[in-house]
Amino acid sequence: MGSVCREDASLRYDADPHNPPSEVRSDALFREGLTQSGQTTYTPRLIALDLKEASTVSVYSWCNSATIWEYRDNSTDQSQAAADSYFPPYSLEEFTWEDLNRTLNHSALTAQLCGRNQSQHRGRVCFQISAFESWGRDPAWPRLLHSANSSQLRFVIEGVMPRSNCSRFALELLSIDSRDHEAREETHRSIDDEYTPSIFQVSQLVSVHVNSSAPVLSYAQWKPVAYRTASPVFEDSTPCRHSPSSPPLPPPRLGLALAFFGGALDQGYRASAVNISFGIPGEPFYNATGYLSWSCLLGLGSPPEDSFSPLVLGIMVVGLGTPALLLLVGGAYVCVRRLGRQQPGYAPIN
Repeated sequence: MGSVCREDASLRYDADPHNPPSEVRSDALFREGLTQSGQTTYTPRLIALDLKEASTVSVYSWCNSATIWEYRDNSTDQSQAAADSYFPPYSLEEFTWEDLNRTLNHSALTAQLCGRNQSQHRGRVCFQISAFESWGRDPAWPRLLHSANSSQLRFVIEGVMPRSNCSRFALELLSIDSRDHEAREETHRSIDDEYTPSIFQVSQLVSVHVNSSAPVLSYAQWKPVAYRTASPVFEDSTPCRHSPSSPPLPPPRLGLALAFFGGALDQGYRASAVNISFGIPGEPFYNATGYLSWSCLLGLGSPPEDSFSPLVLGIMVVGLGTPALLLLVGGAYVCVRRLGRQQPGYAPIN
């Protein structure tokens, strides 16, 4: 796989009628923004790579976070926040984003993209991106199981000024799939919480063929937990909830979606969305720490499935095997004792 770094040379603000169109569509792939020093620049909407033998690569689905919701949670037993408790949403297309090259780490395959809303003079929203070369787990909670066909996206809200004394946030996870595919929300439960303490389930949004039992094409997978500090301990975790996947919708005409799909967006694709809220009644609000992080795994093919680790298997063997061994040894001992008490020869009848 190789990348072509020709964007800077191809960026231009004014179309020149005497020159052919640039190979980089500036208005589609980038948006005008401001640097931290106040200079006008283009902010990337799409990060693309040239792939060797690109004809063998198929795009199954497109997943994006377009909107951040903030709402006032003054309830104690509501399963959903009231409609009038929501503030105007933060649209990520209206953010001014920092230079991704500052945080791009080619050896660790990580990058961090941070942006600010014009209405917020302090605080930021960040997306930390990690790619992987093999199977493994991220060292930070929730320690999602990943493969070489997946990447991890960590969503972080840091220092954003809340608009109420009991604010919580929610994120819209948008999926755009081909019309012959459908997005399906699933929840799987487990009895093992070794890697993510107190969390016994995993949620995922998968793309599959319509009315087919064929394998999963792509997925977004997460555990229903977020963290209120950058270096969390167990007490810093907060549960998450997600809505059911929406019915198929016309795909929104977002700049990033148009840059990715082009003119085929309206004809050959449809969208679905899942809203993920962070925190439940009774848990501390965002105001307590001014920090929130949530991780999601994006990948092709079937999502990874957690299995019992050697440690858990060893505990199960000891816990279940020890009583069985004691029963076996005890039964053998009783049999031997009874045989030893029997008198040799014949016993008299009278």
